Order: sequence, then C-alpha cells, then structure tokens
Amino acid sequence: MRRFYIDIDALDRNEVTLPPDESKHAAKVLRMLPGDQMEIVNGTGVVFTGEITDSAPKAVVVKKIDFHQAKQDEHHIHIAIAPTKNNDRFEWFLEKATELGIHEITPILCKNAERKKIKHERFQKILVSAMKQSKRLFIPKLNELTSVDDFIKEHPNGLIAHCYEEEERNTTIQKQLQLDASKWTAQNTPILIGPEGDFTLKEVEKALKNGYQAVTLGKTRLRTETAGVYACMNVKLFFEER
Repeated sequence: MRRFYIDIDALDRNEVTLPPDESKHAAKVLRMLPGDQMEIVNGTGVVFTGEITDSAPKAVVVKKIDFHQAKQDEHHIHIAIAPTKNNDRFEWFLEKATELGIHEITPILCKNAERKKIKHERFQKILVSAMKQSKRLFIPKLNELTSVDDFIKEHPNGLIAHCYEEEERNTTIQKQLQLDASKWTAQNTPILIGPEGDFTLKEVEKALKNGYQAVTLGKTRLRTETAGVYACMNVKLFFEER
C-alpha cells in the first residue's frame, strides 16, 4: 500500500487532507482516484489507513479506515557527526542511518571540519523520504548544527571514534554495549564521529575527561559517513540480537 507523510501531531481523526506536495504526488504522479487506499504517517509512530474521497491535485482527502499507534524502541541510537565537505555524502549518511533505525542525529562543528553550515530543511526532507521508503514509523530527530565543545558539555558520557594511535583503544562498540547496555535505554548515550580531518587531540581529550569512552571502528580507516553508518549498524544489531 502506498505511504504518504503529513506533518501534524494528531492523526486520530476521521478525515485527513494531504499537504500540496503529497497530494500532487498521489493525484498527478500515481494517478490515485477516489476509492483507492493509502497509509499516512506523521513520524511519531502513527499509521493512518484510509480511502481517498477526493483526489484534487492540491488537496487529496482521505477518510479513515483504521488507526494504529506503534511503540518507540526502548534503546536510543544517537550519532553526533561532522558534516562532510561533499554534501551528497552526508545526505547518503542521513538516508542510510534512517533506514537502519537511528533515533537522533546531531551535526557537530569541529575545528577540522570543512563544512561550517548545513541545509536543515533539505536534510529534513531526506529523512522523511527515507522513513517512507524503509517503512519506518518514527522519523529521526535532526538537531541544529552544534559545536563539538557545546555538545560534549550538554551530553556527557558517550562513545568517541577517532584515528589517533592509542594502545588502550581496543574497545569496540559491541563490547562497550555489553559492559553497560542499560545506559542506552536509561539515558541518551551518543557516539561522536569526527570530520574528514578527524577530531583534534584537544577535542578527544575533552571528550574523554567528560566521561566518553574511545572506541575503534575496525582495522581500516573509514570515511566520515561510512563510520556513522557503521556505528549505527553496530548498535542496531546489538539490540536486535538481545
């Protein structure tokens, strides 16, 4: 069944009108007509199943057949990641992380970052599209661009992946989760992923002093966006296999 998105808090109603862009897609692109059925989501776990009663190109009206509210995951995957110089690579991360089940994304501004601004509205659209395509019911929370120093102050205790040589840094994300999985359900435990030029040593030291645990992402050096997806996948697999 076709799925559409509407940005409203409450979907528990008898009738819904799709926004102009979704209406155009349903009526003009998909050529849906009165009597056709669809699912409507709002990114908060709601699935509104309905039947089209009016297929006007700018305002498709859908009458409710069924309504379901899903429960959110008990664990919380939060990746704080530096935007890449190539915008397409960061958008790829947003898409794939959403498909995998990430819950929160914070773009962070680091000293070595080559991108100092982000297109929040465009990124939000990518999250919506990936949510619909992957049949997810919850849209990830996308925070504003935040300096890594401010982020560490606001979110003490987490994991940080960096490329500096360090004999003690042999803990994987999976091993760290096994040591204290309760942190991922009782509180927001983020994973920090640095820019193409990596975190500065000062940024790493500040994170470690504020309760962060350094982790390795394997023996190969990963691109920023790949590291973000790798980290997300590790947490997802851990909780799925419990």
